[in-house]
Order: sequence, then structure tokens, then C-alpha cells
Amino acid sequence: MSGRHTTAPAPEDAGPLMRLATMAAVGVAALLIVTKAVAWLMTGSVALLGSLVDSVLDLVASAVNFFAVRAALAPADKAHRFGHGKAEAIAGLFQSAIIFGSAAFLLLEAIERLINPQPISAEWVGIGVSVFAIVMTGFLVAYQMHVIRRTGSVAVSADHLHYKGDLLLNGSVIASIAITAFSGFLYADALFGILIAGYIAFNATGILKQSLDMLMDREFSEADRDRIFDLVLGNAQVRGLHDLKTRKSGITSFIQLHIELDPELNLRAAHFIADEVEATLGEAFPSADILIHVDPLGVEEPNKTMEEVVGGPKAAGR
Repeated sequence: MSGRHTTAPAPEDAGPLMRLATMAAVGVAALLIVTKAVAWLMTGSVALLGSLVDSVLDLVASAVNFFAVRAALAPADKAHRFGHGKAEAIAGLFQSAIIFGSAAFLLLEAIERLINPQPISAEWVGIGVSVFAIVMTGFLVAYQMHVIRRTGSVAVSADHLHYKGDLLLNGSVIASIAITAFSGFLYADALFGILIAGYIAFNATGILKQSLDMLMDREFSEADRDRIFDLVLGNAQVRGLHDLKTRKSGITSFIQLHIELDPELNLRAAHFIADEVEATLGEAFPSADILIHVDPLGVEEPNKTMEEVVGGPKAAGR
């Protein structure tokens, strides 16, 4: 017998928040690309070039997220009865591939500059643009964190990871330009470029892992699974729990489990208990789609005959 199958809704404002977050990211990235491109042409800094490349990637990634989030938020249909949440993970794979490629490009540029160091021109322009980028990115990162707390979106989390890293990246550009321009150490620009390339690649690894975890239906964390056990077994009528399966797809989580009840209960009573368990889990995991299967206690015990399982104590001769 199965308990009622209910899709618990995500926060009501999840969709609008995620859409606005992707639009804000696209806008900020486009603005920073223009300002950094002008600054790079004026300074020739390879570290600033790395920051520019990163902003171009941010724009591409944010644009992909813009469409992926809309696809992920589309309601379930006949062809996709579990929804479209994994569109976020597909976008994450695309982002990570682009980011790895850009890190390799920046690394080659930095190595070339290390071999052939060059002085930096118009250093104050580069520093000013980087400060402007830090301010704009800071506002975006704060808003993205708010959205992530409300929705748990993988796509927005990936974008947040980009822009959070940009805060450090722009700070390193300022340090690179300052050291190169005011100390005369021409290798600083290239060395910072190499560090930035490594940082970009590191971020891509995190995005790749998140995306693969979702696509491969990775289980919840041990802490969340333990919490589910505690909540379910906290119901005095539940005698046991087995076959717990969990996964996440976009902003929706899926929880499936079997609960063991007294075999003497009638169908109506068992149904109500399953509903109680479902409601308890729904409060703890509000964006979860919960499926509960009810088993009579002892059905999995060895040496049970079908007559004993179906007929209960009378069939067992008690």
C-alpha cells in the first residue's frame, strides 16, 4: 500500500527570485566587460586581461543560467513527469567546460608574459576599474546569497561561486598592477595571472561536481538522511523504516521510503499514519516530493509464508 504522493511546493517567490538573480548577473557581467576591456587596452595588464576573460565567462555562464533557470522552473509535463530541474545541472556542465578552457587560455597568456615581461601603462585606470568591479560584484553576490538561501538553486549557486571569486580576483588585479607599476617588478603581473588561472580552474571543479551530483542523483548528506530517520521514527506508530532514497533535481528534492506499521492496523489507519509522516517530512523539507510506501511489520522476516503475511496471526495458527 502506498501513502499519498504529494509535491510540496518550493517557496512561492522562488521562481521570480531566481529569474531576477540571473538577469542581474547578466547585467553586471555585461557592464564589467565593457569597463575592463577599455582598461585592459589602456594598461596592457595580463592580470586585468584575466579579469576581463573571467567577466566574459561570467556573462556566458549567466546567459546560460538565464535560459536554464527558465527551463528548470517549467512545470512537469507528460514527457517530463519529474519536472525539468536537471536543466540547471546541464547548464553547470556547460559552464565548467567553458571555464576550464578559459583558464587554459589565461595560463598560456600569463606564461608568455612571464617569458617576455612588459611594463604596465595607465595603472590608475586599471586600479579604478577593479575597485568599481569589486563594488558592483559585492552587491550582486549579496543578492545571490539571499536567493540561494530562499531557493537552494544550483544554477544561482554556480553563478554565485563565479562572482564571489571575482571579489578576490579583482583584489589580486589591484595588487598586481600596484606592485608592477610602483615597484618595477615586472613579473608580478604574470605571476598573478597564473594564480588567477588556477583559481578559475578550481571554481570550475566545484561547479562540475555540483552538476554531476545532481545528474547522477546523489543522495542527501548523511546529516539530512539521519534527520529523515529521526523525524519518521519519531512517530510512535512507526515501527521501522527502510529503503530510504533521496535525490535533488533543481529546486525540488525527492524523498522515497518504506515505513513499517503494526500489521493489525486497517487500511484507513495506516493511510492516516502515512499522511502524518509525510506532513512531518514536508515541514522539514518544504520543496520535497515525498513518496511513502507502507509495509506491515515483519513482512521481510525470513520463513514467512504468503498466508501468514496476508492473513495475519490467524493464518499463522496463533
